[in-house]
Amino acid sequence: MSNSTDTPSGESIVECQFQNGSISVYDTYLTIERAKGSNYENKRIEMNEIYDVTHTSGIITGHIQIHQHGVEPDAGGFFTHPVDENTLYFQRAKRSCAEQARDAIIERMAGDRAE
Repeated sequence: MSNSTDTPSGESIVECQFQNGSISVYDTYLTIERAKGSNYENKRIEMNEIYDVTHTSGIITGHIQIHQHGVEPDAGGFFTHPVDENTLYFQRAKRSCAEQARDAIIERMAGDRAE
């Protein structure tokens, strides 16, 4: 599992600015940069470490959650989003970017998606 915050090389495929940070998707990895005051650190995740991506639009806010080998994803609740190091939250206006990020990750991640 990578937690490197090295400067990304090459151009990102998708970049999204969300409420609690940003996600940038590259060909072989993605980066999550956290907003100031976050409980979680910036991180880099290699695509071969990802086994699924969860995207929920929600009525007012949604989330995108990266499922990474070795990191237990939070399930959230009926009225709450999951809270973990690989989850970002977005407002309705950012849904399209979140969907683009999800699709770009799915196209590049290793193995089959978890059902």
